[in-house]
Amino acid sequence: MADTPGCCSACATCLLCPYSCQWITAKKEKRKGLRTTKCDCSWFLFLFCVFLFTLVWLYFAIIILNDFHNFNEFIFRQRKLWLDWSQVLLIATAVLISYSSVLLVLALCLQLCGQPLKLHWVHKVLLILTALVVAAAFTGLGIKWAEEWRSARISLQATGPFLHIGTVGGMTLLAWPLASFIYRTRKTGLRVFLLLVYCAVMIALYLAPLGITSPCIMEENQLPPKPALVGHRGAPMLAPENTLMSLHKAVECDVQVFETDVMVSADGVPFLMHDEELTRTTNVQAVFPDRAAQSIAFNWTDLQQLDAGSWFLERRPFPTVESLSPGDRNKTTKQRIPSLEQALEAAKQSNISIMFDLRPENHSDYQNFVNVTLGVILQSGIPLQQVLWLPDGFREDVKQQAPGVQQVYGRKRLKNEKEPVLHVNLPYQDMSSEEIRQYRQDNISVNLYVVNQPWLFSVLWCSGVSSVTTNACQVLKEMKHPIWLLPSSTYVMIWIVVDCVSFLIIIWAFVLLKKCSHRRRPAESETDVLLTKINSLMQE
Repeated sequence: MADTPGCCSACATCLLCPYSCQWITAKKEKRKGLRTTKCDCSWFLFLFCVFLFTLVWLYFAIIILNDFHNFNEFIFRQRKLWLDWSQVLLIATAVLISYSSVLLVLALCLQLCGQPLKLHWVHKVLLILTALVVAAAFTGLGIKWAEEWRSARISLQATGPFLHIGTVGGMTLLAWPLASFIYRTRKTGLRVFLLLVYCAVMIALYLAPLGITSPCIMEENQLPPKPALVGHRGAPMLAPENTLMSLHKAVECDVQVFETDVMVSADGVPFLMHDEELTRTTNVQAVFPDRAAQSIAFNWTDLQQLDAGSWFLERRPFPTVESLSPGDRNKTTKQRIPSLEQALEAAKQSNISIMFDLRPENHSDYQNFVNVTLGVILQSGIPLQQVLWLPDGFREDVKQQAPGVQQVYGRKRLKNEKEPVLHVNLPYQDMSSEEIRQYRQDNISVNLYVVNQPWLFSVLWCSGVSSVTTNACQVLKEMKHPIWLLPSSTYVMIWIVVDCVSFLIIIWAFVLLKKCSHRRRPAESETDVLLTKINSLMQE
């Protein structure tokens, strides 16, 4: 391959220094006879693949932020260490993608300038480590958090049209260094191969919208009503979860349902608590250092001695804790574990519904837990239609004792369902847009959890979901419209324009660089003739 310097010596030096870790001027480089070898091309290809690999991981990292609080809780239960691991994930991913991006840009600029792609061995080692780290991240995601693959499928419905435009734009810009390389190399087979591969990729990208579907590609008048909001343990970004303060904050966010978890104390008092241990959301280790922290092992008197709010300020489970007012901070420190009776009273006064799971489901005395909980509900005086019953255990007993309670199922309806299923509560990954539309047509209420990011809320809104359970009620409350909504005709127009502009730019790049290569050839030919004559004279 003929690598003729195509830029000034200073530019070549500035590009070669970070890429090759050498200060080599264009003249020295020519004297040393440096050329881009097949091995150098292989490393450039590896660099390009690592960049794409890391870019895909960045996309996944942004997608899984919606569910990352669950991961933080999981790590705490395993290691008793609280840290917002999403920040670690984003910082590490940003470093990896920045490193590979800089190297790729340098390589493309070197190619445009006609300089050799001599990647330094340090960069080679770091690129291999980058590929291994990203591969390990994907492997761990597949083993421990496989449901996030389904989250990625949903995210493509939200980002598909924009990913198409971005990919077409990136591949269009790649036409410049590709054309430069093709006109410099003298290997016809390599030229043809690269052109065929590039053309095949571009044709696939131009036709990609034929396979892109999104529920938000619709007319404005077809948009379903905005989904109702269900406060996941209240408003956990604004107040300690499963407290009365969290319930009241959720009411301020216009939620229609307060979602919580109920356990029964050792002396038979139902109370609000999610974890089977009290360690994460109370100061149980300070008050009862010698006792096991099992939630249901404490009686109600002991539970009332625990502080259920200060942990929120100390561990800061969400970034929103930093923005709490002094009054809210003071109120947070006074929070105690509420009983179910207190929660029902607050829900009745606020005129919102309450939906809860009864835990732990595998306990030997679970039937007694059900009876005790039903007794508190019936005695509270709350209208039974405001109570949404989630537990599957002893559901028939619940229907007999409290027939007015709304039964919510944590599964899809069966083909031979004896009773009509009117309410379902499922993870958002478990329902496709088509299923949501079908359930809506059949007047079945669908609640999906846990939905925190606006992009995800927008997709489910366009799909027609009835309600979503969220940690971020204060964010979703402010959304008056999905993030984007495109009529199909508009999307087709954008598709055609983007493809046409891309095609014209690619043609222009190849034509322009061909003219530049023709201008250099006479000078190169004269130089070659002169060098041949000098060589002949020296031999004589």
